[in-house]
Amino acid sequence: MDAILVESNPPKEKLDEMGVFSWPIWEKEVSRFNWSYDDKETCYLLEGQVVVELEGGEPVEFGAGDLVVFAKGLKCVWDIKEDVKKHYNFG
Repeated sequence: MDAILVESNPPKEKLDEMGVFSWPIWEKEVSRFNWSYDDKETCYLLEGQVVVELEGGEPVEFGAGDLVVFAKGLKCVWDIKEDVKKHYNFG
């Protein structure tokens, strides 16, 4: 699996099937910080724009309307360009 998978504008049926809208919500203002994933995370962005920088890899950009999966063990830098509001789920 890639370190980060981005699906732009997934169908609402898929989001409903995954239960996305019942997941907790996380919000963060424009900022930049290191992050590591102890578990796989799947999230769906309601608002915002983000660039995630990987060690030795190409930056990955995503934003509102994107379904994103982060691999367990991933270490990266989050660079939030526009305030983020997302549903998230671990495991």
